[in-house]
Amino acid sequence: MTSAREDILRRVRTALTDSSVPTPISRAYHRAGSLSVPDRVALFCERAGEYRADVRRVEIDDLGSAVTEICRDRTTTRLLVPVGVPAAWRPVGPEIVEDLSLSAHDLDAVDGVLTGCSIAIAETGTIALTSSPLEGRRALTLVPDLHICVVRETQIVDRLPDALAALADSIVYERRPTTFVSGPSATSDIELSRVEGVHGPRSLVILVTTEAGSIRALYGSSMASTK
Repeated sequence: MTSAREDILRRVRTALTDSSVPTPISRAYHRAGSLSVPDRVALFCERAGEYRADVRRVEIDDLGSAVTEICRDRTTTRLLVPVGVPAAWRPVGPEIVEDLSLSAHDLDAVDGVLTGCSIAIAETGTIALTSSPLEGRRALTLVPDLHICVVRETQIVDRLPDALAALADSIVYERRPTTFVSGPSATSDIELSRVEGVHGPRSLVILVTTEAGSIRALYGSSMASTK
């Protein structure tokens, strides 16, 4: 045992004193995508759908109607919204519950939540949330069983490096917590039996919208901050 230990330590000391120049490691990472906007949007919809998210293409002017239809189909009677969600997004029918520092018990009593996102990644079908007024605090998208998320076409980037570059200010300077979401919450046991809704929403509906109209017209007088 002692002999083996000494042999290992001797090899470590030899390696540490070796004056040879190490072989440079290639850093040729893909740092930016090259897809066109239509291809990027199509890839995001495809990849998000592979994660079992319900992905729908919706005109920006039809968002309210689309959310109303989703709530009706899923028997959603109480819908939670962050304070930054514009009136045009809010459905007709369900009771709208605004987050005014609701407790975990209160959050569990609603049927779903409607938010925007900060950015979306086409390659992985992922949405990123940074707790902006349009997304609310992290608990809002973890406790309710249904998450309806609005993604604008111009928020979709090709790859993770593109997303990190776009989110750099909110992460580094504003110190916002960032959550990356790929599909509804899911986990598997040792026998690979998939269970959804354990660590977050059981259902994720993503509404990918066009950019008709100006951003100010979309958000109204109080602009919600998204990166």
